[in-house]
Amino acid sequence: MTAGTYSIALRKRHYQMEDLRIQYVNLEKSENLKRHRTEGFSSTKDLVVRRGAPFRVSLLLKGRPFNPKNDSLRIKVMLGRLYVIMPVTFSKRVSSTHWKAYMDPESLNLQCPSIEISSPASASVGRYRFQLFVFTQYSQRIFAFGKFTLLCNPWCREDAVYIPFEDQREEYVQNDSGLLYMGTAVNLLSRPWSFDQYEPGVLEMCLNLLQVSPQHQKNTRLDYLNRNNPVYIGRVVSAMINSEDDRGVLKGKWSGDYKQGVNPSTWTGSGDILRQWAESGYRPVKYGQCWVFAAVMCTVMRVLGIPCRVVTNFNSAHDTNGNLVIEEFYTETGKKLNHSKDSIWNFHVWVECWMTRRDIGRGMDGWQVLDPTPQERSGGVFCCGPAPVKAIKDRRIDLLYDIPFVYAEVNADVHSIVVSKGQVLSHSKDEERVGSLICTKAIGLPRHQNITGDYKYIKSPTSTLSSRSSTMSEDSTLRRGSSAEMSVVLTLDKAPVAGEPVRFTVNVINKQSVARMVTVHLNAQTKEYNHSPSDTFWKTHGIIKLAPMEAKVLQKQILPAEYEDVVGDDLINLAVVVEDMFNQKCVLASEEFNIASPQLTIQIADEDSIVPHKEQTATVTFTNPYSHPVSGDLTVAGAGLIQGKVLFRMLPLQPRGRVEQQITFTPSVVGTKMLQASLTLTNIRATIRGFKMVSVNRA
Repeated sequence: MTAGTYSIALRKRHYQMEDLRIQYVNLEKSENLKRHRTEGFSSTKDLVVRRGAPFRVSLLLKGRPFNPKNDSLRIKVMLGRLYVIMPVTFSKRVSSTHWKAYMDPESLNLQCPSIEISSPASASVGRYRFQLFVFTQYSQRIFAFGKFTLLCNPWCREDAVYIPFEDQREEYVQNDSGLLYMGTAVNLLSRPWSFDQYEPGVLEMCLNLLQVSPQHQKNTRLDYLNRNNPVYIGRVVSAMINSEDDRGVLKGKWSGDYKQGVNPSTWTGSGDILRQWAESGYRPVKYGQCWVFAAVMCTVMRVLGIPCRVVTNFNSAHDTNGNLVIEEFYTETGKKLNHSKDSIWNFHVWVECWMTRRDIGRGMDGWQVLDPTPQERSGGVFCCGPAPVKAIKDRRIDLLYDIPFVYAEVNADVHSIVVSKGQVLSHSKDEERVGSLICTKAIGLPRHQNITGDYKYIKSPTSTLSSRSSTMSEDSTLRRGSSAEMSVVLTLDKAPVAGEPVRFTVNVINKQSVARMVTVHLNAQTKEYNHSPSDTFWKTHGIIKLAPMEAKVLQKQILPAEYEDVVGDDLINLAVVVEDMFNQKCVLASEEFNIASPQLTIQIADEDSIVPHKEQTATVTFTNPYSHPVSGDLTVAGAGLIQGKVLFRMLPLQPRGRVEQQITFTPSVVGTKMLQASLTLTNIRATIRGFKMVSVNRA
């Protein structure tokens, strides 16, 4: 070996001994969570960031300093077996379509230089791993240094889920509680729900839902590639919330007992359901109904970064034969019969997600209907949507997905038919009943927002003969039937309230100049929101004489003692049939309504001093409105306020009696949280609810 060769080898050996090394990589979790508005996921082990925006990592270097002339860095980002390798450059220009890594040259003089990593706004959602490659003049080294979860980014204009206003993003992405609307269009019931997206483990469960899906199991690579598209994600999640075709989250049940699981009406949040599903090895949780399916889907979509809201369609049609007609049959005494495969649910709940629809052309961006309740197959599986709300309104049945089915849910006509011994006695049509109100929770407020006009063109009162009065207020109902000879109008005097008589008026009008004798049949049946009515629990009959062109008003009532033991949380189908005793011609008027339950009230001693990690006291109050004593079990919960649930047993409470229960809670995070309470009565089939929004301030 010559002296020159020996000298080069010695220098190389010395250089390698002092070579560049990376001792530690700091993911700067606190800073990145704040920058990406993912602070709610701080309990998650991995870093959680949103696509289309940079996140920063810092390096702890050992050995010699970084030399830009001889040294270079590359980052390998991996999703399953998919990966991309990007050089770390000194150009700060960010690409919205490619992965990019940037190092500030000035930071090279620091002990801990930093790198900003940017994902494209169309990157796939999921759990990523990433590695750092260090290239020097004499060596190449790999430093495996971390994982991160990448979500959609509604704050990024280039993202397909970008939604333009901050209050919308706060409500439809970040809000972890909300209200679900049930009952009837004229007597709305708001049910508090905890979406729980920031509760420990929920993020991981939502990501695992994608991993368990048939799409991922069948073709992992293709599934990962398709996860860049919220349309694809929405269809996967819609199918996975129900368990009809896969290892989905919820098993539906709409009748019978619920002894093998949980009565759907007792769920108060998504966290318990997702946790039970994951801990059981992804066996379906028993049981769900439409609002449970929708609320859990809302949680999953918000976790994944896709703006989502829960929507209720009142008088929702299920048109099995696609003719946009729902037929309802009654006896001549006003009893509703179960003679049709078609049905109308008093309410049906689905979700809307905000996204662009590049797959179907311009003009269909915005809110899209997705329905995880298993009703009809779409593409061979039980899912529904995304169907653009704009396409539903314009009946664009040529577009994807499932627009004809959703269109019928909000637009079908109702034909009411009175039959006796196989003969049709009367036939009437109602064009306004289906989709009479479509609503969601208002942004930032504990009340509903009417979005019916987004789905259908609202007819003006003067343009059509409607079965509803054009002057009807929101707290009254009106149904009418008419023939050439006579008409009948059925009016609830006011929205029925538990513990009070149901008072209503029947107005019978003779439209001819001939006197007539008529029989008036009144019939009331209990009805679950998604079934035909059950047996009659109240009825009355009478005969009245009508002079020529005369109108008679009948005042009627159903006493609490007559409905309390049979109605519970169910609804009432009330019908009146007026029959001409001479020619047996009939006129029918009917109404379905719910009885507003009492509410629990929640008060907090000092609302202005609520801060994290400081114990607070709340008082839950209930007044018994029923005509007999009641007892039950009180459950109090609140994501970010209470760990788990607090249970109390309420002893028998006399009519008009009042009971108070004090509870303590300790907030864990800053923000607006929902404290909710539910009282399940043991001797009445009813659950009483209440909620309180709690503002947790910084200490």
